[in-house]
Amino acid sequence: MQNKIYSMLGLATKAGKTVSGEFPTEKAIKEEKAKLVLVAEDASDNTKKHFFDMCNYRSIPAYVFGEKDALGHALGKGMRSSMAVVDQGFANSIKKLLEEN
Repeated sequence: MQNKIYSMLGLATKAGKTVSGEFPTEKAIKEEKAKLVLVAEDASDNTKKHFFDMCNYRSIPAYVFGEKDALGHALGKGMRSSMAVVDQGFANSIKKLLEEN
């Protein structure tokens, strides 16, 4: 199931519908462009709390998923502890896969 999620993340990235890294993700959340936020399992507790608090305040779904290496690899980048999907269609598909997982 995780492979499907990583594949969807790769597709969304190729379509230009994701942002990754701490500051771009935070900016997308604050501008309410983020439709779904993922935080890596191996991110610090502080980072997880920070993103979950911001998402809860704005009613943006947030999940802990994958590890920094795998998340970055799926996006075609280096290690990433956080990322946001900024397209509702991709967000819905990924959210459905996450909830089945």
